[in-house]
Amino acid sequence: MTAFFIATINVKDSEKFQQYAAKAAQTFIAFKGELVLRGKSNETLAGTADDHATGIVRFPDMATLNNWYESPEYQALIPLRDAGADMKLVSYNVPE
Repeated sequence: MTAFFIATINVKDSEKFQQYAAKAAQTFIAFKGELVLRGKSNETLAGTADDHATGIVRFPDMATLNNWYESPEYQALIPLRDAGADMKLVSYNVPE
């Protein structure tokens, strides 16, 4: 079952966030993660949106996504992530 995480992002420090984003993308490779979407908010069509940007990453399955998140390589980036942005990451299973 394919798994995704959606990250909603409020950038606090653009330089640190860009460093984090580049390094985080490199950690996806070993886990067959694929960036599906990365973009800035354009217009809220319904409800409220407080985030500046959104990212969606696909993994082969939830176990692989969780292994990526718990990996030492990604865990080492969390302080940089937190310095650069307030971010919410939510995982989703997608039935095939």
